[in-house]
Amino acid sequence: MTLSVFRQTLQHDVPPAGLTPALLAMWWDGRGDWDRSHDIAQEDHSRAGSWVHAYLHRKEGDTGNAAYWYARAGKPVFRGTLEEEWDQLSGLYY
Repeated sequence: MTLSVFRQTLQHDVPPAGLTPALLAMWWDGRGDWDRSHDIAQEDHSRAGSWVHAYLHRKEGDTGNAAYWYARAGKPVFRGTLEEEWDQLSGLYY
């Protein structure tokens, strides 16, 4: 699945089958459900899950918490836009 196809699935009421927890969290965020996305990211203890968790806290404006999760993911704090980070996160794990 490409990033473009992934974006198109956001028009559906349910996510596509077979998504990793990190991608599932990004899918729910793309649908505007920050809480559901955060719940999934919080349970995903992988580096990908930690990066998604960081992104979500940056999105809510909690930079201190975001910095902690970027460190857990082994990533520097993202300096681009939230949209750029969403694209990078969502396109990275295919």
